[in-house]
Amino acid sequence: MNDVFIMVIAIVAISVGAGVYRDYLKTQRQIGKNTEADSDLQAELMRLAARVAVLEEIVTDSKYQLNRELESL
Repeated sequence: MNDVFIMVIAIVAISVGAGVYRDYLKTQRQIGKNTEADSDLQAELMRLAARVAVLEEIVTDSKYQLNRELESL
């Protein structure tokens, strides 16, 4: 009778352990995907920041301001 309970407990423990390990592996894969996505987003952010810097230079340029004033007349 004791052997049956030990066998049931062993089967349950193995099943739970396998489920935990499967979830752990799934989480690790998801972390790897997030890291790739984060680096892609970081690169896109850097490109956009460079574009904004160029646009700020154009808008604050005195020739651009003079042209806008002439056009408004």
